Amino acid sequence: MGVVYIGDRKTGKTHLAMELANPKNEYVKVSSQDYEALKAGLLDENSSARATSDEQATYERYLDIQVRLPVGNKQVIVDWIDTPGEVWRKSWQIDNHNEWKKFLETIQQSEGILLILPPHRGLNFQPGVDTEQFMNQQQWCNRFDRWVEFFRQDCPKARHILICLNKADLFCDLQKEASQLAYNPNGAQMNWQQRHTYVLQRYFRPIHSQLEQINKNVLGLSVRCFITSIYHRSLLELPWIYLGSFLAK
Repeated sequence: MGVVYIGDRKTGKTHLAMELANPKNEYVKVSSQDYEALKAGLLDENSSARATSDEQATYERYLDIQVRLPVGNKQVIVDWIDTPGEVWRKSWQIDNHNEWKKFLETIQQSEGILLILPPHRGLNFQPGVDTEQFMNQQQWCNRFDRWVEFFRQDCPKARHILICLNKADLFCDLQKEASQLAYNPNGAQMNWQQRHTYVLQRYFRPIHSQLEQINKNVLGLSVRCFITSIYHRSLLELPWIYLGSFLAK
């Protein structure tokens, strides 16, 4: 079993993974990385995530994640592949064939893929957010077309693709959404299909047809949508609890 954690630049994936290691956890615990060491290594003096250096094509980190479920603790092993961004450009892939091939070898053996997406200007942002720092909705959809191609061509063993719209604190009421979506093994919360449908209808409508395209073209694949934020632990943990429920040993 393998899971990879990827995304474009400036999607917040570094900060997201770092906060997952925060010892103030609920159901998900990272045992392979020390939270304070990650903060020291990944954040700058303003507590913002440092931009990934372009000195290397990729930076591979390892996350050993323990998920607490009613049936006991489950382990999810994750390859956290950080890239400086250029790796997703066709021209870079052609010019750096060996590095791209090595990157794909990890992806192609993975059963689970967790993709982090940034918000776009079509969302209903909270007051005060500078929307100009984000892609407009059409640009965002066009970028996702390239992810569709990537999933169809380069992820033959993927059985679970989790697509996370990150920085949810900028475009929704975190407490309200967490009350709907949060995992509760002892309560009557939504099941995974209901959570997916809820999030899909509210936040992923612009790429609904592309998501259907992925599902139809990859036999046995399940695509699930999430919203995530470093500012709400329940939403932060939800994708990993899903992976623990379906892929962990």
